[in-house]
Amino acid sequence: MSANATILITAPAPTLLQGLRRRRPDLSVAPLEDGLPLAADGGPVWCFVDWLLPDRSGLEMVRHLREARATRDSHITMVLESGEPDEKRRALRAGADDYLVGPLNAERLLERLATYEAKPAAPPSTRSRLTHGELVLDPAAHQVRYQGRLLTLRPNELRLLAHFLENPDQVFSRAALIERIGKDDEVTDERTVDVWVGRLRRGLVAQGAPDPLRTVRSAGYVLDSLPETD
Repeated sequence: MSANATILITAPAPTLLQGLRRRRPDLSVAPLEDGLPLAADGGPVWCFVDWLLPDRSGLEMVRHLREARATRDSHITMVLESGEPDEKRRALRAGADDYLVGPLNAERLLERLATYEAKPAAPPSTRSRLTHGELVLDPAAHQVRYQGRLLTLRPNELRLLAHFLENPDQVFSRAALIERIGKDDEVTDERTVDVWVGRLRRGLVAQGAPDPLRTVRSAGYVLDSLPETD
């Protein structure tokens, strides 16, 4: 993580902020309040959102963060009360990238950051571009376009799409997709994959691109090759 990364936390205890600043002075750490920053400093932004907040639900806060210009592309971790499967699914549907079960302290937060800092990048594609009709993904640039227009997808969605484009006509189970996007240590409920795939589909369709995936009942998902044209 770069030196100008920003960590925003809902209702943090003073000891939590002090512990983070002492152990990671390279991070910019601040409470996450209603007055969101107008713009980030150029580095990555991480948000840790409690399931319950004094004046609203954490789910409402996550949706607010996804709509706000300064935080819509941030990495959002929801701090759950119990870790029940329903809580996990609702957190992901609201827009969280992942979750952990509270209470949150400096050690646990930094362990979560270290997991992502140490995680290797997805292996580079052996092809310069991945295509499916007019849908084109450039792995090197981390960009996807449809009919030449640049589309906005979050990292998990981009990785999922790249995986399917690289492996057409293969059905992948939910467990295989969890392994592919590197969350096997964090996700035990395979139904959360349905949330990830749903985000990818909605992200494409909302921007005028087609949904290239097909659900295979009781098996998983597949991207079917397009028929060849003369």
